[in-house]
Amino acid sequence: MNLPNKLTITRVLLVPLLILIYMFPYDMAGINIPVYHILNTDISLINIVILVIFIIASITDYFDGQIARRKKLITTFGKFADPIADKLLINTIFLLLAGDGTINIIIPIIMISRDTIVDAIKMSAASKQVVVAASNLGKLKTVSQMIALAFLLVNNFPFSSLGIDVATILAWVATIISVVSGIDYFIKNREMLMETM
Repeated sequence: MNLPNKLTITRVLLVPLLILIYMFPYDMAGINIPVYHILNTDISLINIVILVIFIIASITDYFDGQIARRKKLITTFGKFADPIADKLLINTIFLLLAGDGTINIIIPIIMISRDTIVDAIKMSAASKQVVVAASNLGKLKTVSQMIALAFLLVNNFPFSSLGIDVATILAWVATIISVVSGIDYFIKNREMLMETM
């Protein structure tokens, strides 16, 4: 197995670790989690750990693509697993944040629905030997999600001291971009999808 694929698998394996860290019953286990108060913002050590793991995972996402292209290590497995690893990571954290009320549950529902539809379009295209390339809007969607998650995990720091909920605004912006990019995928591939109707 080449290095890019190892990095992709590492990213997938980080997902259950994130879930365990976020959802572990620390109170029941008698573990007191520190909460840091910075500029009128309370940030739990758990959220900081999740953010660090998320940043590490995001860095591996960047490097596995760079290495695969530069050293010509692009594989069928990599093409299949890399986008799945990205979606697992991002959607899992959005679901965890929705579960504790940090964001509205509608946000991950829309994002996961969009991803499901786009994946169906790609599978349909693949069955006809058509390659659906990643669009710029799709890449913008991923970047906007990552930025929103970073601010959500630090409880809107430093904007919380200004009374502006930038983190939630960014989450909704990422959701809108997600919908727009999904529509873009559909429009670009509508002839292929509709040809057998």
